[in-house]
Amino acid sequence: MSACIPPIEYDVIVVGGGHAGCEAALASARVGAKTLAITLNNDHLAQMSCNPCIGGVAKGQLVREIDALGGEMGRNADATTIQFRMLNESMGSAAYSPRAQCDKALYQKRMKMVMELTPNLDILQAEVTGLLLDEKKQVCGIRTSLNEEWRAKAVVLSTGTFLGGTLHYGLQQLPGGRAGDAAALALSRCLSEELGLEVGRLKTGTPVRILGKTIDFSELTPQPADTSGAGFSFGLMDRGEVPFFGTLELEKRSCYLTHSTEATREIVLANLKRSAMYSGVIKGIGTRYCPSFEDKIVRFTEHPCHHIFVEPEGDCTDEYYLNGLSTSMPIDVQWQMVRSLPGCANAFISRYAYAIEYDFVFPSQIDTSLAVRRYPSLFLAGQINGTSGYEEAAGQGLMAGLNAARFAGKMGEPLRLRRDQAYLGVMVDDLVTKDIVEPYRLFTSRAEYRLALRQDNADRRLTKLGYQYGLATRTALDRVEKLEADIEEARKTLGGIRMGGKSVLELLTHPDFEYAEHPELPPLDHRALRQLTIDARYAGYLAQQSEQAKVMLDLDSWKLPQDFNYDLPGLSIEAKQKLKKRQPESLGQAARIDGVTPAEIAILQIHAKKHSADTQNP
Repeated sequence: MSACIPPIEYDVIVVGGGHAGCEAALASARVGAKTLAITLNNDHLAQMSCNPCIGGVAKGQLVREIDALGGEMGRNADATTIQFRMLNESMGSAAYSPRAQCDKALYQKRMKMVMELTPNLDILQAEVTGLLLDEKKQVCGIRTSLNEEWRAKAVVLSTGTFLGGTLHYGLQQLPGGRAGDAAALALSRCLSEELGLEVGRLKTGTPVRILGKTIDFSELTPQPADTSGAGFSFGLMDRGEVPFFGTLELEKRSCYLTHSTEATREIVLANLKRSAMYSGVIKGIGTRYCPSFEDKIVRFTEHPCHHIFVEPEGDCTDEYYLNGLSTSMPIDVQWQMVRSLPGCANAFISRYAYAIEYDFVFPSQIDTSLAVRRYPSLFLAGQINGTSGYEEAAGQGLMAGLNAARFAGKMGEPLRLRRDQAYLGVMVDDLVTKDIVEPYRLFTSRAEYRLALRQDNADRRLTKLGYQYGLATRTALDRVEKLEADIEEARKTLGGIRMGGKSVLELLTHPDFEYAEHPELPPLDHRALRQLTIDARYAGYLAQQSEQAKVMLDLDSWKLPQDFNYDLPGLSIEAKQKLKKRQPESLGQAARIDGVTPAEIAILQIHAKKHSADTQNP
């Protein structure tokens, strides 16, 4: 290390300042680890590269879980929200999904301030070009482009789309991690060539931005904000040490809806060979669930038009982004496409859409703590693991930062969440056990126990655990304990009041029974009553899911050591290959690997029992 650099050895170094990196650095520092966050541009911490939206279906549930565990994303979103909506309110409570439109600039600025004011956390603007290895060939620090060497007991990589990043504007390519930022080329080579990790290539994209003064809003359908006052964070001011821009009040803004036309379709089809997606220039795999606009035209020929959401970038800008119009078309075609939309005949494009290809590390090489199995001091979080989305990245970042700090401080077992505990547990388990054939995105359908994993009860599920791991605050735990006491008191009270031959507790199970319509009933804490009502109406289904979870937990309790020999008679070649590659931690995890049959799990169970007996009685 250069003599001019302070001789500091950190507990944890976090590489990358996106949504994963911010949560990783904060989690590590908040549990007491001396932490260094390194990013290419300090002014781009928590940049909302794609769109200024937090939450949505499954993603909103995940943000609530991040908040319940002690993370920052929900608080930051609430402090910078210009429109909040609860999606799926016409469906059951398990489908409710919070979504917020944030002020893009303020979201980034507030998160930067939070990090700068957090004890135990230093922030450095630099490019990381390589990882340092000790005499045991384990990761022990990083090297920068200025030949600095910073050492740590654990390193978290949360590099987003920067690893080997290439921007595509039609047939024109430019190196970059996003528009305006350089790509991380040397670090990508380090992972594949020096560390020998298996690296692949994925693709994502961003939508067009246009100026609001050039939009004819009279041709658009307004989507007003939810006026309920709800948000993501269960206790917005629990930490209390970070100002929320004083008395600043953000104006609540409407979003708008327009749609593509037959003219839009004809423009796309006439220029398809000029698209980076359809010319063969892009080799990386894109997501099916958030396709480029030209992909929609080709794949969904039966749809004459497609929704385009016109959504504000913030209170401090006149830019709107066209959610649904991500594209890799050339810029001249983008002008034609935009001006073919109702309300956009005279629209001025302020930022062009582009596709981006980037490297990722196949997550079959990590375990459920997000540590690389070959390098236990190296943790990966976010798009480097093959995921997409701010929320998925932030959830991984929180877990990776916490577990890196625990590894560095020898604090005991890492945090590992089960599928029946959290959407975050579902995502991590999927990454470790499933083949990544496209950028991974969370959906409610991925969670078998989604009736229990609701957005409204995330704190009841996870805050105690977050407190036990040193991340959630005592104030947050007190709030949850009070809620549980209120729920139990309400259960006793309503169980003792009878109406029409039934207790009020029984009446809550009926969808047509509204407590508020009976003023003769005692007043109860609003949230306690709401939780009690949801639990009552889902009771039968939750009991079924609980029984299913017990079967899974039984399989998960059968631990498989890393040195387990999978060359067993009765296992197919495919099963042997996948089990050796993924090194499952338990029989339950092995059972969730595609291509491993129930019969093969039974064989593994027999040999796992024998292995355990041999280990205990050598």
